Amino acid sequence: MRTLKTAREIPIGALITEAGNSKDYKTGDWRSMKPIWHEEGCVHCLMCWVFCPDVSIKVENGKMVGIDYDHCKGCGICARECPRKEKALEMVKE
Repeated sequence: MRTLKTAREIPIGALITEAGNSKDYKTGDWRSMKPIWHEEGCVHCLMCWVFCPDVSIKVENGKMVGIDYDHCKGCGICARECPRKEKALEMVKE
């Protein structure tokens, strides 16, 4: 059984006590929209990767290979910045 921390044990003001711990938390569960990647329409310019605030664009060997839906929050920045618009990335209801 997990015990809850007391008020004195919780860090004040949303401190990040361990650098790089965000990968441990799946934060994509609450999105209402999600990007769908269409590989055939993608030119691999990586503008989606540059602008993604959650590092949810998967890249290998300089090319987009998918989307990390465990961490994507559905903000739509990737689709908005994509020069190919609906040909490569489109936002759909979750």
